[in-house]
Formats: sequence, structure tokens, C-alpha cells
Amino acid sequence: MDFNLIVSNILNPPVLFFFLGMLAVFVKSDLEIPSPLPKLFSLYLLFAIGFKGGVELIKSGLSREVILIILAAIFMACVVPIYTFFLLRIKLDLYNAAAIAATYGSISAVTFITAGSFLQQLDISYGGYMVAALALMESPAIIVGLILVKLAAPSEDGDREFAWSEVLQEAFLNSSVFLLVGSLVIGLLTGEHGWEVLSPFTQGLFYGVLTFFLLDMGLVAAKRIKDLKTTGFFLIGFAIIIPVVNAGLGIGLAKLIGMSQGDALLFAVLCASASYIAVPAAMRMTVPEANPSLYVSAALAVTFPFNIIVGIPLYLYVINLFWA
Repeated sequence: MDFNLIVSNILNPPVLFFFLGMLAVFVKSDLEIPSPLPKLFSLYLLFAIGFKGGVELIKSGLSREVILIILAAIFMACVVPIYTFFLLRIKLDLYNAAAIAATYGSISAVTFITAGSFLQQLDISYGGYMVAALALMESPAIIVGLILVKLAAPSEDGDREFAWSEVLQEAFLNSSVFLLVGSLVIGLLTGEHGWEVLSPFTQGLFYGVLTFFLLDMGLVAAKRIKDLKTTGFFLIGFAIIIPVVNAGLGIGLAKLIGMSQGDALLFAVLCASASYIAVPAAMRMTVPEANPSLYVSAALAVTFPFNIIVGIPLYLYVINLFWA
């Protein structure tokens, strides 16, 4: 593997600020981002990436390749929580296994954005339609996770009723999914004219906001690491190995479909990432028996930094080998 790729990724300013946030916690600095701002940063990033994706999608149109990518994205979002659930059941109870499986079946938009920044650094092009895949991979894992609980619970804990209207609302209309899909649609409707109007806001501020968001993520991730002690090395190993396995599956599908190298990396990153926003919100409401410190900590304190330090360059290295 070319370690220059890892160095190039680490020396990306937003990534360095992620480590600065972690360092602040380790050295007991009083650095913090005031509580309303991280939510605003998150909404801005979803809006900006969704809007840009809509503009790019209208340029490319719904070609056969785009449709295949979207179908592959939905397939992975449904399959990953199923197989990971049975792996997690080796060590964890039903509810925690389902919540963590749903977390790893869904995606991290910020990991996707970081991978896009990495590709831009290397001057590798990718399609804006990948944002459509991003939007469609957020919710299916939540539904699959809850179905797994419903199917498995009777044998262990008596029959269990879900308010499916609330589940579906949380899965498809939670703030992150709603804003991402809404921005994508608005980008589609307004096209190049809309991009020119909003470009100073959607493009000029983007990396500054991403930098502050990753600084806050570093602070949160470092504080969450201690929560993983309760499961020992099992969950830590899972949070590193499963993203690599999922990325490998994603790369295989990307090669089969005929994606470009840039699209293949973004698809692999979507398959390898884990949600720490949408899924935890849904699971906290519908599966209160699951311990949030496990699924949030695994995704945010282990998988997220692993992907942005090692994962993204590793997946690109493998893609370059196969595509060569």
C-alpha cells in the first residue's frame, strides 16, 4: 500500500482538526464547541452536499449506471444489518445486536464528505449522483434492524409491538434524511442557475464548516472511547474489521457494475461507514433496551476515525489495483 495516500489524507486540514479535538480531551483542555453549533454544522453539510448532488444528478441524468448504483446502495443497506446482526449475537444480547447492526448498515455523511475531499485533493473525479446513493442508504438499515428485533423478540422476551408509523417517520422523515433528500430535489429543480446563486454559500464556506464539525467530532469521539470498555475487545474489533469487509463487498459490486474509480471509492466508503446521527436517534426511541453508549461509541470513536485515517486510503489503494 502507498503510505503517501495515508499521509495525504491525514494532512488534510479538516482531518487534522479532528485529531486536535481528540487531543484536547486527552490533555484535559477546556476547548468545546457551544451546543447549538454542531447541529447547525451538521445541517449545513447535509444541505450543501445534497444540493450539489442534485445539480450534478440533473447533469448526468438517470442512466443505466446511476440506476444500478442506487440499487446496489439499497441492497447493501439491507444486507449489512442482517449478517452483522448474527455476528453480534455471538457476544451481545438481541437489542444491542440489532441496534449496532442497524448502525453499521446505515451511513456516515461526514465520512462520505471527507472521502470526496480526499478525491478532490488527488484530482480524481466522481459523479454527483453518488449523493442519491448516500440519501437512499440512510433509512433501510433502520427498518431492517427493527424487523430483526420484532422477529427475534418473541422467542426471548414475549411479543413486542412497534408503532410502525413512528418507526417509518423516524426512518424517512428525521431531520438528516429529510434535509438531504429535500436539498437533492431542490438541486434537481434549480440546476445550474441555483448553483450559481448559492455557490458562495454552498462552496465558499463548505470546508470551513467541515473543519469545525470534525473538530467537534474529535472532542465527542475522545470522550466516547471509555464507553467501549464494557464489551472488551469484541466490539472494538468488530468496529474495525466489519467496515473493511463491507468496503470489500462494495468494491466488488462497484467493479461488477463498472463504476469509475472515484465513484467506487465513495460507494466503498458508504458501505464501510456507520451512522452516529440518524440511526442512534431512531434506536433510542424504538429500542430503548439497547445501550446507546455501545452503538454510538463504536461508530464514532472507532469506525469513524479508522475510516478517515486508514480506511479511505486503503480502499482507494485496493480500487487502483483492481481497476488497473
